[in-house]
Amino acid sequence: MAIDRRQQVIEAAEKSFALFGYKATTMDQVAKIANVGKGTIYTFFTNKEELFDEILRSVIMEMKRITETEVSENKSFFENVYHSMDLLLEFRREHELLIKLFQEVRDFGTPQAREGLQRIEDEILRYLEGKVARAAQRGEIRALDPKVVSFVMFKLYIALTSEWNKREEPLSKEQIKEFVRMFLAGGLSPE
Repeated sequence: MAIDRRQQVIEAAEKSFALFGYKATTMDQVAKIANVGKGTIYTFFTNKEELFDEILRSVIMEMKRITETEVSENKSFFENVYHSMDLLLEFRREHELLIKLFQEVRDFGTPQAREGLQRIEDEILRYLEGKVARAAQRGEIRALDPKVVSFVMFKLYIALTSEWNKREEPLSKEQIKEFVRMFLAGGLSPE
């Protein structure tokens, strides 16, 4: 069976970025982890930034796959949103690369790590925006600007699941869902 060197390099790079962060990862480290020569990496990727972009693309695709397999037309808009957000936040919390990127942004403010996390957040917001627009078309929620609604929903959920924990005892998933329901459902419910 032939070895997929490109995939081997990607997996090694993801491991290196997860262990050392963007800033401290070098092509030499990736080559060592992949057990290939550095030149092999350059046959697939021109630089570290391109390799990082490829990894971010695969992370975003995995997040989309996870949510799309769990969203159901038989569930209400809010049930799908709650479930999708739970899945995405668990994915983000458990994915080593994302954890390291959050730490790197917090500790060093590395621009590439910040930009990578911004790309992921933008994809989540785009996904939510589509779901909000569709729910408005179906009359499940009020027809408000989907970009604004998506942003508020996402930031509220992040605030309750992450920011709150830095100040107070963490809320349970059920408590978070209840607060999101109270804050958003009343304002988005069709009149």
